[in-house]
Amino acid sequence: MPQITVDYSAELDDAFDRRGFALALHPLVAETVTTQVPNCKTRFRRVEESFVGETPEGDAIVHVSIGLLSGRTPETKVRLTQAVLDLLAGHLKPVDELVVHASAETRELDPSYRKN
Repeated sequence: MPQITVDYSAELDDAFDRRGFALALHPLVAETVTTQVPNCKTRFRRVEESFVGETPEGDAIVHVSIGLLSGRTPETKVRLTQAVLDLLAGHLKPVDELVVHASAETRELDPSYRKN
């Protein structure tokens, strides 16, 4: 059930261990929100262009969005979001003169969510 989307700047292709991040992320999510690892689904979306503030170049972004079924407390969602940011830092290698802006959110899926 956890639907995870990771948007990341193209400049991070060689610096972002996406597979390693997903393999570490799934058990973290499962444990934090009380689900099973096989329920976690992560997709990565490479963003060709991204801009931060007034910086014309030299910045990159990574944003992790986790969608969960309702019923988790705000405290659980905050704890998960912070743990995801901490985990993410370990899967990004520094890139010369590139500032990485990392963010994450944990939100509830719309009640219309269904899966087969």
